[in-house]
Amino acid sequence: MTESETATTPMPSPEPGSGGKPPRPTGRWWRGLSGSVAAGLVLLALGVTCSGVLSLFTEINGPGAFSLFGHLIAAGLALLAQRYADRHRGGPAAVAALSVLVITVVAVWLFWWA
Repeated sequence: MTESETATTPMPSPEPGSGGKPPRPTGRWWRGLSGSVAAGLVLLALGVTCSGVLSLFTEINGPGAFSLFGHLIAAGLALLAQRYADRHRGGPAAVAALSVLVITVVAVWLFWWA
C-alpha cells in the first residue's frame, strides 16, 4: 500500500478559547465509577448464589430465596442500566449511571442492613 492510498484520521480541531487543546470526552469518570459498582454488585450476587447452592448440600442455613433472587435481580438491573449509560450520552446516560448507584444502595440496604 502506498502512502497516497492510506487514509489518515484528522485530529479534532481545538475549540476557540480552549488554549489549543482538543475537546475532551465528558462522563468517562462517572461511567467508570458506576461500571465498577455494577461489577461489584454482580460479584456480590454470585457470592450469595454460591452460598445458597452450598447451603442446599450442607446443613448450613443459606441466604433464603428472597435474598438470593433479590441479589440476582438487582445485579441484572444494574447491568442493564450500566449498558445504557455506556452506550448513550447526556442526561439519559447520567440518569442510568445514577440508577446503578441507587439500585446498589437499595439492594445492600434491603438485604444486608434491614
